[in-house]
Amino acid sequence: MSYTGESKGFLNYIYDRYTHLKIKDITLLFEGQITHQVMKALTGLVEEQLDEVEDDKVLRRVYHVMVESLQNINRHAETYEHRGHPYPGMGLVLVAKNKERFQVTTGNIIENGHVEEISMFLGKLNSIDSDALDDLYKKQMREGIASPKGGAGLGFIDIRRKTGNHLDYSFVKIDDETTFFIFTSTISR
Repeated sequence: MSYTGESKGFLNYIYDRYTHLKIKDITLLFEGQITHQVMKALTGLVEEQLDEVEDDKVLRRVYHVMVESLQNINRHAETYEHRGHPYPGMGLVLVAKNKERFQVTTGNIIENGHVEEISMFLGKLNSIDSDALDDLYKKQMREGIASPKGGAGLGFIDIRRKTGNHLDYSFVKIDDETTFFIFTSTISR
């Protein structure tokens, strides 16, 4: 799939993905710069909306996945330039639910050179059992090699461990240098 060049295209792409799924109740949809203040506001908004109707354990998992996913955007999103204006840390988040599950989807721009590495890492996480995930988490905590931006994959590992569900991800090439990375976590209710 290719990207058309308009920033609202990312939001439309994510929304279109959800129109084909059985999850129709969108709790939160946001596109913009993901700062610490924005993360706090978004997680607080979702927590407030779900506080009355959700089991505390499920609510904590949704909150945890949102924080980890938004921190990923805050730390790793490439600067997006549109019509000569740079937008650092741009990304989007969509939280949707149905009777069986919540899904937290985030999207952000990455350099094309990171696509294969991220894809292989997430594929590995999806292919191992919970004991192997725990071992990998401990290994990364002890000796994980951090990227220049500070990541060692711990957020992805932790999301996979906490949700117990496979991670869904895809990449939409924007141009010769950048790709839009879409990451979805499922939290069972």
